[in-house]
Amino acid sequence: MSTPIIPDAVLGVLGGGQLGRMFCIAARSMGYRVWILDPDPHSPAGALADRHLQADYRDAVALDEMRQHCAAVTTEFENVPAETLEYFEDRIPVRPSSQAVAIARDRIREKTFIREHGLATAAFSVINTADDLAPACDALRLPAILKTAQLGYDGKGQWPVNSLDDARRGFVELGETPCVLEERVDLAREVSVILARAVDGEIAAYPVGQNVHVNGILDTTRVPANIPEQVAEQATKMAVSLAEAMQYCGVLAVEIFLTTGGELLINEMAPRPHNSGHYTLDAALTNQFEQQVRMLCGLPPGSTRLLSPVVMVNLLGDLWDKGTPAWEQLLRHAGAKLHLYGKRTARPGRKMGHYNCLASDAGQAMELAETIRKALTRSA
Repeated sequence: MSTPIIPDAVLGVLGGGQLGRMFCIAARSMGYRVWILDPDPHSPAGALADRHLQADYRDAVALDEMRQHCAAVTTEFENVPAETLEYFEDRIPVRPSSQAVAIARDRIREKTFIREHGLATAAFSVINTADDLAPACDALRLPAILKTAQLGYDGKGQWPVNSLDDARRGFVELGETPCVLEERVDLAREVSVILARAVDGEIAAYPVGQNVHVNGILDTTRVPANIPEQVAEQATKMAVSLAEAMQYCGVLAVEIFLTTGGELLINEMAPRPHNSGHYTLDAALTNQFEQQVRMLCGLPPGSTRLLSPVVMVNLLGDLWDKGTPAWEQLLRHAGAKLHLYGKRTARPGRKMGHYNCLASDAGQAMELAETIRKALTRSA
């Protein structure tokens, strides 16, 4: 096993959004220093980092400086240029690896990899050109969803398909870029598994979260999920198998569909902390960002024990339409924890923060979450 990286070392993060910001908080509280590479002068993570390198992800000078001063590098989003990750790998640890990120960032590679390793997904076809659309529609049961292979998130890069004409129109609207056409499934639940896999292969998985999406964007995560224990165990085993197949090192999020027929299908994965794991900031013994620091530094994973039932609620920019939300309505509740991301401009659909509601059971946590949501909306 490699020598662990200990506090006071400099850790590099590619990307300066809210995930990088929360990584900064965790790393600095543990005694590490953090450098952020992000071209945005107002990046949420850059505001908290020891150093913010405001440069493009391919900037040779910035990359060389990071490689000289950082003990290890990670990423807060999967669309960092592959050559940037590869640039670091010949000198310092990069966790997760460029190979793992390359699989997770591309839906064609991702779904093919999952299937090749004996794990289930919804039925899909690869679309490289318009000529692929007709045979794909014949092979699949419609309705389906056309999804771009890369750069799709929070419902972006997707097009509903009920006919071949829909598919052709969607392919043009999505820029005639490589896509997957995926059958819609009858959903009973959407769940996610967040896990950490260490350099030596040790894995620690968090309790399964139950997710609700609105307009393609995660709205709430409830933990424990309202699913049978054996289903939660199976979902966790699937996520663990996927991490092991990639020889993954880092924090991995795996989103899974539970169909009305009781089948579990892997939807997608994220090679980093995930929105559905934000509940761990207040309700788990080790939050997912401390776990990311531990995995990057070659340390063993911390305990993933759940301290309290919890519901996480996303705060989108729409909430600011009528001015600053009435945070005092949230903060008056002893079981509510507010996390804002330091973004200067609120826009519809933009993730501005989240809050966690802790209670004696998940039902009560959801009731508190909805009470607060109504108060914020009414008063905003």
